Amino acid sequence: MTYRRAVIPALVGGLTITLLLWWAGASTQALELRGTTSVFDIQSVSELRRWLAPWSYDPPVDLLSDGSADAGTGGALSGGGEYAGLYSTAMQIRFVAVFVFFLAGALLLIRRIPPTQGRTPATLLALWAWGPVAGMLAVTVSAPWLIASRGRGSYRVLPQLAGVIASSGPVTVFTALLTAVITLLVARITAKGAEPVPRKSVSPRAARLAASAGTAVIALSLVVLSYESVAARIQTSFGGGGLLSEPGDLLRQWLLLGGWSGPATTPLGDWLLYRAADVVMLAVVWWALRLLPGLLTRTTVPAMAIGAVCATVLGLLASQVLHMALDDTVSVWGPVYLFSKLGQGVPAALTFGIIAGMAALVTLWLAGERDTGEDPR
Repeated sequence: MTYRRAVIPALVGGLTITLLLWWAGASTQALELRGTTSVFDIQSVSELRRWLAPWSYDPPVDLLSDGSADAGTGGALSGGGEYAGLYSTAMQIRFVAVFVFFLAGALLLIRRIPPTQGRTPATLLALWAWGPVAGMLAVTVSAPWLIASRGRGSYRVLPQLAGVIASSGPVTVFTALLTAVITLLVARITAKGAEPVPRKSVSPRAARLAASAGTAVIALSLVVLSYESVAARIQTSFGGGGLLSEPGDLLRQWLLLGGWSGPATTPLGDWLLYRAADVVMLAVVWWALRLLPGLLTRTTVPAMAIGAVCATVLGLLASQVLHMALDDTVSVWGPVYLFSKLGQGVPAALTFGIIAGMAALVTLWLAGERDTGEDPR
């Protein structure tokens, strides 16, 4: 698909996810209404508030009432207003960034995996997986202003940054699904009349080798780095001084896709059942990477990288859904808590997804599947 045809659905998708996230953030005020607890239990209201808070444009009450000056003085109100201004700037950057990041990713995905010739399901899943990545990147870009708005910009910056990055939450997963459907429908319309691009023929052996190489990279994070003792060493072994002190929490965000330990205090059957979710994730990643070279119109570096990131996010979501099925805390924390872990691990999925895509592409080249053809239009 040409850029001219791909840019329209990408723009529609960027606007859609931005408006949906803005609407979700604006809905935070509805949770403050008096009758909310008659619809949801207290735990569910608290969890929903946590989901929506990262996208709420209205500054928290404490920013309007507290500042750097002494409490109860006019200086406090002035300081609070200044911090509220920083918060508004952070949210402006966040919404602009989520539009730009989703637009860029969707443009590349629709161009390289057009919804034609049997690619429609793959396009839908790729667009859905890219949504949480775009949300996480937007939260990351706007994090410095948000941290400064709290009045603690020079205190434990890296742990604060890690907390902000982890806060994009399940709301991006749900909004991305609706956005992907709308974007796909528009892409199907704009693709009408275009010259069909047949699916590429890739050697099954080369595709399997490339998928295995990429999956091995994902397994490095999921199996090796996420093991309890290794994860603890990552979080505590790196020092630093000043603003760069305590980088452990931030490293965990970008390096670990999960966390696990041996069945020391857990029945072996339950432990194996939870580890099955990790197997499901690796299986989804392997299968997606196995199909990816044949789905792409050209196996370029950006296309393989973003495709592998989407494959990793899809595997991550599959494992989290399986964990939801095994979770037995709904009766304690409320039904909303069941979805609270959706979208966790997206920063690490971005890190290792890019590396996995590069590993898969190099393996394809070594297997003699180098793409030297002209860019189809």
